[in-house]
Amino acid sequence: MTRTDVTLRPITGRDELALFNRFPYVLNEELEDDLAAGRRRPEWLWVALRGDELLARVAWWCRVGDDAPFLMDVFDLESVDVGEQLLRKALAEVVPAGTRPPEYGRFIPPGWREDDASRRVVEDRMTATERTGAALFVERLRLEWRPGTPIPEPSGRLAFRPFHDTDEVLDLMTRVMDGTLDAHSRDDLTRMPARDAAIRHYEDELAHYRSPRDWWRVATLPDGEPAGFVTPARNDYNAVIGYLAVLPEHRGNGHIDDILAEGTRILAAQDVPRIRAATDVGNVPMAKAFGRLGYVNFERAITMTWP
Repeated sequence: MTRTDVTLRPITGRDELALFNRFPYVLNEELEDDLAAGRRRPEWLWVALRGDELLARVAWWCRVGDDAPFLMDVFDLESVDVGEQLLRKALAEVVPAGTRPPEYGRFIPPGWREDDASRRVVEDRMTATERTGAALFVERLRLEWRPGTPIPEPSGRLAFRPFHDTDEVLDLMTRVMDGTLDAHSRDDLTRMPARDAAIRHYEDELAHYRSPRDWWRVATLPDGEPAGFVTPARNDYNAVIGYLAVLPEHRGNGHIDDILAEGTRILAAQDVPRIRAATDVGNVPMAKAFGRLGYVNFERAITMTWP
């Protein structure tokens, strides 16, 4: 195969979504709505073609109102070489010169390492991405609670109240940075103070939830002292447990189960079809808490980053 055999270009618009979606992937069904809502743009959806044959594709996503892509979340290919060619070309056009490319995230089967076909799919995409300078940052569990799964009654050890204001949200987020097992937070702490890391996380994620802030809960001890918090919410696609944490001085006392149950209870009362959550593979205490409450690991995700 020569480079001249392959055309590398963005799609022309929604009229080419059927072409772009020839590769099967869980996000395909969301692309049309994302384009209509402004979370994607045709110039961020690139294809590699030989004639009318789709050889590879890549796409970026952003939050509504953003001017730049926030995440590269679609990357499919028939060969590593063509995938690399497409990614290099698209990165040069989509990412502003002199800026760090957005993270690459890929949803993968929970047992992908044990299945030869699944492992090949994951590793080929990782290899093509690595050739452009990226490296694996973290692997995460994607979790789901389904209606009918029992939720324990409150134990009575903790009380729950809404946050007073955004300052309290940021204060508690700053405090839980101490000893965090979350890879993104740990990485942020190598480059900025804990307060700045909390603000970044809040502005990148929590501030964009579409649901009432009144759903968020501070967990307190009987004397009113905060022990942790949870932010049950809706994002653009699902009901989610957005942020779940126990303050450092109260870890190891089983409070995580009560806090997660409260957040799940709030969302279940909204008659949602499912509740989604995620945590790093390395955050074993958090993963075990989700498992105890009946959350199912239905998928994994890898995140790759560029320096």
